[in-house]
Amino acid sequence: MSKLAVVAFGGNALLRAGQKGTIDEQEGNAHTASKNVFKLITRGYNLVLTHGNGPQVGNILLSNAAGNKQYGLPDMPLDVGVAYSQGFIGYILEQQLRNVLMAEDLDRDIISIITQVLVNKDDEAFNNPTKPIGPYFTKEEADAMAKESGMIFKEDAAGRGWRKVVASPTPLVIFNRMSIEKIAREGNIVIAVGGGGVPCFYVAENKLQGIDAVIDKDLASALLAQQIRADKLFILTDIPKVCLNFNTPQEKTIDRMNIAQAKQYLKDGQFPEGSMAPKIRAAIHFIERSGKDTIITDTTLLGVDDGGTRITIV
Repeated sequence: MSKLAVVAFGGNALLRAGQKGTIDEQEGNAHTASKNVFKLITRGYNLVLTHGNGPQVGNILLSNAAGNKQYGLPDMPLDVGVAYSQGFIGYILEQQLRNVLMAEDLDRDIISIITQVLVNKDDEAFNNPTKPIGPYFTKEEADAMAKESGMIFKEDAAGRGWRKVVASPTPLVIFNRMSIEKIAREGNIVIAVGGGGVPCFYVAENKLQGIDAVIDKDLASALLAQQIRADKLFILTDIPKVCLNFNTPQEKTIDRMNIAQAKQYLKDGQFPEGSMAPKIRAAIHFIERSGKDTIITDTTLLGVDDGGTRITIV
């Protein structure tokens, strides 16, 4: 049986810092990412791709707010914005990956699945919004928007500016997970759990309803990887390897660590929130429940021997 991998792209894999977010830019970024994903296919992996949506869903909400202010268009709830982003990001990824496969004379179906994810409406995250979405602003811009709209902004850990933050509840159940696994193991490429999935809860018995939140993409990807019995989880970021003392003269890259070491580094504050910490927690979640490895790296090192940081159970 072919190996099954879950590959988690960040939202910045499609929309990078400093870009305006045009479709041409996002398609170009997706094409580059797809060429790197192809390396895993040549190494015998069946694939489930997941993706972030932080920049995109924030822009969707800003566009909606502008339309509401200028034309009186109805507000779009955040869960619908997440579903919206799943659709258009899935389309871009699917098209660019298909272009790469055709150039390599390989024919596979690529299927994007709008994915709902169950959360607890009483999750403590709703009392402490931490998930950054949308573009970066100066402190003055953020303060003005917060005063006008009541939105909450926090400064980026890497000092790139201020971003709106929203609740990020823990994912509990990935819907359609059995179909995702079946389709992928048959040799098709599946795009699922976009933006961490559309957050929903049971408002009454046997009645689902969306809720204003954005689920952490890496944690949702780890849960999906566990539930579909993936052989490996790849978490992609914008640096080749995880670092200790990041961005200091004492910076040191990590080639390999076990989950005990990862937990200690988290406790020591080596991995900042809103940056590497969620990726490390997601890796620990998957490894503890599956016994399989996680690799954290950037897209260029996918499928490269000793590429990225390998996190193992022991």
